[in-house]
Amino acid sequence: MSRRRRAEKRVVHADPKFGDVMVSKFMNYVMTDGKKPAAEKIVYGALGRIEQKLKKPPIDLFKEALDNVTPSIEVRSRRVGGATYQVPVEVRPERKIALAMRWIIAAARARNETTMVDKLSAEIIDAAQNRGSAVKKREDTHRMAEANRAFSHYRW
Repeated sequence: MSRRRRAEKRVVHADPKFGDVMVSKFMNYVMTDGKKPAAEKIVYGALGRIEQKLKKPPIDLFKEALDNVTPSIEVRSRRVGGATYQVPVEVRPERKIALAMRWIIAAARARNETTMVDKLSAEIIDAAQNRGSAVKKREDTHRMAEANRAFSHYRW
């Protein structure tokens, strides 16, 4: 770890279309190689597609999808006396959001639709309805934490 001071958190500005910081953060996660306009096109396209399909405000659906994918507990490796244990720990609030966004994007990239806009819109809709790969990832994480509950006394 660095011996200098703790890194400062950067301020993420709200996106111009919806005025929401979460959408802006999500856009930054979608972005690859610093191509912000491409990421904006993908995210806004996906939210537009959701609005067309479901005739509901896409921001509400997006937030619902994030809530459904957000983990509350995860396992972390802890080495004790030569053995490595998977210790269940609660997830910090910032990390919860980061994991949820990452899982939605990874699940969308793994889908079989043709364009990223289609993939992302379909995954957000699935996540909002409590199904899909991202929700399964959260359930797997919770299941693993539950299975390793016996090692919770190793928490630090």
